Amino acid sequence: MSVEKTTMTDAWIRGVVEAIHSAPNQAVLYLAGGASQALGWLLSVPGASNTVLEAVVPYSRMSFIQLLGRIPSQHCSQQTAEEMALLAYNRGLKLSSPGYPVVGVGFTGSLVSSRPKFGDHRFYLSTRTSDRLSVSTVTLSKGLRTREQEDTVSSHLLLKAIANACKVQAASVSHLTESDMSDEHETHFSEDQELEQLIDGKICFKVYPFSSETYTPTAERKIILSGSFNPLHDGHVKLLEVATSFCGNGYPCFEISAVNADKPPLSVSQIKDRIKQFEKAEWQERQ
Repeated sequence: MSVEKTTMTDAWIRGVVEAIHSAPNQAVLYLAGGASQALGWLLSVPGASNTVLEAVVPYSRMSFIQLLGRIPSQHCSQQTAEEMALLAYNRGLKLSSPGYPVVGVGFTGSLVSSRPKFGDHRFYLSTRTSDRLSVSTVTLSKGLRTREQEDTVSSHLLLKAIANACKVQAASVSHLTESDMSDEHETHFSEDQELEQLIDGKICFKVYPFSSETYTPTAERKIILSGSFNPLHDGHVKLLEVATSFCGNGYPCFEISAVNADKPPLSVSQIKDRIKQFEKAEWQERQ
């Protein structure tokens, strides 16, 4: 690679990372088998604490098994990458600052190693947001690159995927050749599908940010009032107001339990009906 091209690539990386850090999204990354440089790029540019909540590299077999909670049929597969992204997304929901959108990132690769590989040199990367799952599958030409070069390719594509998940415009800088193979696809989820995933236990919660009030990153803790809210009444609102005043700087939240140990799970329509109560209360408060 020429000095000029290297300089252009470095400038692209910094520009994309700065844009990611300027976006409100907060991310958890689970990376195995490659794309290690992407993590270094994210952490080396000021503002990384705005974006990166946690990064885990489950490199050993046992670490990988403990992350997934099971023995995968294939460590390097599209299914595993999607599962890692979903786990990262749920982890991000629990770690994120109140009111901030979350991105879960999963990567698993089988790149050049110290021992010859009989299979393809390939990797899978996936990002998960509240309403979108994106997956890329890349097969690299064997014998064309060193391990470091394959890691660079995977790192560039992972960084671009994170930018896309954060809705950041990232001009394409491709390091793939005509002999490499790449496939991308994206699945969008409706509100009903998200709620079905919640009821099925695939995601741990769904956030409805109704308040127009701006909360700073210093409001890291949530003040939560749980209940069935069937119906929502002034007592609920006053109780949360009092709790928030006692706890100081915090983000007030109402929590509806979609699945209750003592009651049948709520249906999608029931959840949406109860959510409408909060939308109406917020609208009335603004009048």
